[in-house]
Amino acid sequence: MKKNLLVIKAMAIIILGVTCLLNRPNSLCAQQIDYSQKPRQWERSRTFDAQHYLIKIKLDIDHKSFTGEATLTFSSLREELKRIELDAEDFKVERVINQWGEPLVFQQTDKKLIIDLERAYRFGEVFSVTVFYESDPQAHQDNVSKKGLRFYDASADYPALVASDSWPDGVHHWFPCYDYPNDKVTNEIIATVKEPNKVASNGRLVRMVRNQEEGTVTYHWLQDKPHSTYLIFLAAAPYEVLRDRYQNIPINYWVFPQHVKDALRSYEKTPKMMEFFIKTFGTPYPWAKYDQVSVPLGGGAESTSATAMTYRIIHDEKAEKDFSSIGIVSHELAHQWWGDLITLRSWEHVWLNESFATYFEYLYYDYERGPQEGAIELLNNKNSYLREAKTKYIRPIVTDHYDVPQDVFDAHSYPKGACVLHMLRFILGDKAFFRVSKEFLHKYSFQPVDTHDFMKTVKEVTGENMDWFFEQWLFKPGHPVLEVNTKWNEERKVLGLMIKQVQDTSRGIPIYKFPVLIGITQRKGQEQIDPNVTNNKHLIYKTNNKEIIYKIWITKQEEYFEFPLQAKPLLVRFDRGNYLLKEWTFPKSVEELLYQATNDDIIGRMWATKELGKFKNNPRVVKTVSGIAQGDAFWAVRKAAVETIGAWRDSKFISVLKEKCSDRHSQVRAAALQALGEFRQPRLADFFRECFTREDSYLAQAEALRALGKTGDKKQIPFLKKAASLPSYRNLIKKASLEAINLIERKGK
Repeated sequence: MKKNLLVIKAMAIIILGVTCLLNRPNSLCAQQIDYSQKPRQWERSRTFDAQHYLIKIKLDIDHKSFTGEATLTFSSLREELKRIELDAEDFKVERVINQWGEPLVFQQTDKKLIIDLERAYRFGEVFSVTVFYESDPQAHQDNVSKKGLRFYDASADYPALVASDSWPDGVHHWFPCYDYPNDKVTNEIIATVKEPNKVASNGRLVRMVRNQEEGTVTYHWLQDKPHSTYLIFLAAAPYEVLRDRYQNIPINYWVFPQHVKDALRSYEKTPKMMEFFIKTFGTPYPWAKYDQVSVPLGGGAESTSATAMTYRIIHDEKAEKDFSSIGIVSHELAHQWWGDLITLRSWEHVWLNESFATYFEYLYYDYERGPQEGAIELLNNKNSYLREAKTKYIRPIVTDHYDVPQDVFDAHSYPKGACVLHMLRFILGDKAFFRVSKEFLHKYSFQPVDTHDFMKTVKEVTGENMDWFFEQWLFKPGHPVLEVNTKWNEERKVLGLMIKQVQDTSRGIPIYKFPVLIGITQRKGQEQIDPNVTNNKHLIYKTNNKEIIYKIWITKQEEYFEFPLQAKPLLVRFDRGNYLLKEWTFPKSVEELLYQATNDDIIGRMWATKELGKFKNNPRVVKTVSGIAQGDAFWAVRKAAVETIGAWRDSKFISVLKEKCSDRHSQVRAAALQALGEFRQPRLADFFRECFTREDSYLAQAEALRALGKTGDKKQIPFLKKAASLPSYRNLIKKASLEAINLIERKGK
């Protein structure tokens, strides 16, 4: 699920800038939230096993109301079950009957429906009750309800409609039920609405009946495989349904009429994604069909077989280069296995849903766009978590301390957990890692699961006890903060490598145990490997041309390693392959950074280019960074160079930055415009206007307008007002124009 945390992501690489930890990796920001002080939450107990929910509901979109009839089937978990308690909120119960039509005594509170059964039911006995109810007008007096079924007035972006917002505990706002994920049910939705509205829901469509005298239509949907209640979905709108498929699996895109012409741009890769995930998981797609249904929510919600998807992912061709939808579409599709087929038992185990979906979203990036773009996606995940850790809080990924379930849907559960899975894959190896994921899905299909189920599966499949790994990465807060240093001993021909863990352990952060790869690049002709290096502390991982890659294990707060070599190496690469989630400092000479910035992988080149920013007075550095900005093959490295040059704030680089405003990649152009704007020079106003006019990227156009505002030139206001009237994806141009006007007006005061 991608709520507001992980809505549509631009492809931009996020490089952490000046923060409270810059150059001081052992310091900590003031934490705004202390999770250890939040109340402890327990998995709910239940007196019955919910088996099937049959919901008959009549929807009145015009009046924002509904009437419902819910037949709920349970199996007793008590020896004498005389009373049941259901979650029920924001609707008024009129009457309750048993399976023979006899009235039952009930009591409705603000949040519960308590029903006295006609007799005591023994353990295992199956029984049903039917609840008749209608919506509470007070809950829907505004344009949208606070939870459950949300009614939306027509706008320029969508027609009048109704859509459920069941996640994480909103189902009981539109029908009575046991609303907690540790119980799975089958369900039917029989929904009636005025034509030309169509009704989307879970499972397969049993029938659709037009009630011509009433001018309504009734859809009967059956979800015949069990799933958790928060995955139950309903939406009704005058949808256009675009039909697709993967082999024999129907795939449909339910979109608003005004979005039909652009919808496939966002959705057309879904069959390819499904094929990729079926092969990657070694598990067939488990549901009757897959729908993606446009709704006015902030992100996506992975309802079983029918993902609720924000209509905002549909965009024009111009927006595609900066706001591709493959991230959110692949993330929500991965949830059909990770979150729907298997589902967290209670909310502290949310990583089993979100970390896995986020990680497999990264794997699809890697598959679809290549390993370099995949590496950027993984780096974005790392940086997203680190920002939260620095500015808000740290907490264990698995924690039962929270106020409401939404608290744990954050950068710890999404990107940090994805990075933890990447490290687990590195340690176990590809074959073992994917065998584990396949076995976990097979063993626990259609069941609620917790973290210990996954830990047990790792042991059973690989024979490895990885409890030490899960203890430090899932059940403890934080991450390693490292000080790395090297020293070359010319007399002994030995490279010394010092690694210190300097994280603040007073707050529960552990001293970590982890393997890490060290890449040592030597000059040509000096690649001979000393056999004495190959021992328990220095295992040769592989060799690659001039590079020798060693695998070492860090187990203590301070570690020291020696590598006998023929000569001082050109490059020492810590965390070769970029597997480790970490903060770190690694002081290097200018010579080594210059080599790394032009010879390493893209993550290493970006890092070295940023580090070279400390040496702006060195002519070789200036020449190299400028050359990288001009000629590196990968856009994110060129962008890093542009940002480094911009940070120097030296007007002699204006010409270089102006040239980069014509780079072939929009992210680089946007970075160059942002850097030029910081010079705040009125003489650049015409250039910024020219860039705006010729740009084919909303993102770069928005930066050109903000840069224009930073000139402080009041003569630019008419141009900015005209720009504000232009349509753009998510109103990027209008927002940037107003921001620029505000900058000019503030400067004039």
